[in-house]
Amino acid sequence: MSNLSRLSFVTALLLLVTGPTWAQELPPGEGRELVAAHCNSCHPATRVGSGYTPEGWRTVMRMMQNHGVAIPPDQLATMTAYLTKSFPEKAKPAGAVVPGPGTVSITSWPVPTPGSRPHDPLATRDGSIWWTGQMVNALGRLDPKSGTMKEFSLKTPHSGPHGLDEDRDGNIWYTGNAAGLIGKLDPKTGTVTEYRMPDPNVKDPHTLIFDHEGILWFTAQNANRVGRLDPRTGEIKLLTPPTPKSRPYGMAVSSKGTVFYVAFGVNKVGAVDPKTLEIREYTLPDPGARPRRIAMTSDDVVWYTDYARGYLGRLDPATGKVTEWPSPSGPKSEPYGISAIHDVIWYSESGTTPNTIVRFDPRMTKFQSWQLPGGGNIVRNTSVTRDGDFVLANSLVNTVTLVKIGK
Repeated sequence: MSNLSRLSFVTALLLLVTGPTWAQELPPGEGRELVAAHCNSCHPATRVGSGYTPEGWRTVMRMMQNHGVAIPPDQLATMTAYLTKSFPEKAKPAGAVVPGPGTVSITSWPVPTPGSRPHDPLATRDGSIWWTGQMVNALGRLDPKSGTMKEFSLKTPHSGPHGLDEDRDGNIWYTGNAAGLIGKLDPKTGTVTEYRMPDPNVKDPHTLIFDHEGILWFTAQNANRVGRLDPRTGEIKLLTPPTPKSRPYGMAVSSKGTVFYVAFGVNKVGAVDPKTLEIREYTLPDPGARPRRIAMTSDDVVWYTDYARGYLGRLDPATGKVTEWPSPSGPKSEPYGISAIHDVIWYSESGTTPNTIVRFDPRMTKFQSWQLPGGGNIVRNTSVTRDGDFVLANSLVNTVTLVKIGK
């Protein structure tokens, strides 16, 4: 990947769509020209997001360097100081603490390489916790009993590892979100096998999940595709959802093998028939809904986090009925990573200070929540251990977290 492509990828990841245009409206100050030269070279229309804390901006700059963007050392401090002063973090809602009957103990571990941007976590059958080091092109493994960590370098440089899952043989599969590929890591040998997208326009494999037959399914958000990979043959089939620009995102598989996904670009949930490969879409009631992650309970009911509106949602695919509840920290709480543990819903609010862990009991329709020590910032996805504990990756604070749930 060229330096230009790498910078485009990093800038797209770290900058959102509100605020002044880089090229024309950067505020005055020392470092303005340096920032404009580095960022405007790839994104003349990119806009600054909600900003970061001073530590957050230092982490962002480290991420950019990790991902291959060449920033001369004598310019780094000036650029960081300018961005910190010009684009401070905007106010976020306080992470609500809701009392309840549940108990948790929370442990976090800094990952070895600063600026890794741990994106997705994965609890594997042997008790390990894995993460994708998106900005260092590595997968990491933690033994939570000893605290020992190991990073595994990947084959294609700057591939942007994103989603994670484990196959029946203990291999770790990941999406190369910046390189148009799916990868398989053999933890015993460190060998990486790559599967390239058959369509060069599908550049961004995103989330992935195995079904009950051992077939790997994945989403490609910006390419608007859902993919099927047969590990036995390497064959990849790409499906196009009925709605254009729907942005397929998080995934889950029902007990019957139906592959569900949430469409982050629209107010829809998709379901793929694994035999016919036909896609059915369920429309959520509010046009402003933007479901981002998804979990399923044992009754094959879909639960989703509505990132845009600050809601937890429930969709019964058998009837199409949708029920929603406001998330405890309000409409700007940005619910994100979600899991179902013994048919209780656990998720994180990623837009609060600090981020939160939220528990929702579907039987009692009651919330409980805790603030994440160290801020949590930002929990993008979650996983569940074999013992029924909750696992988080915290991208901006560069940690992975284990939430042990009182039994």
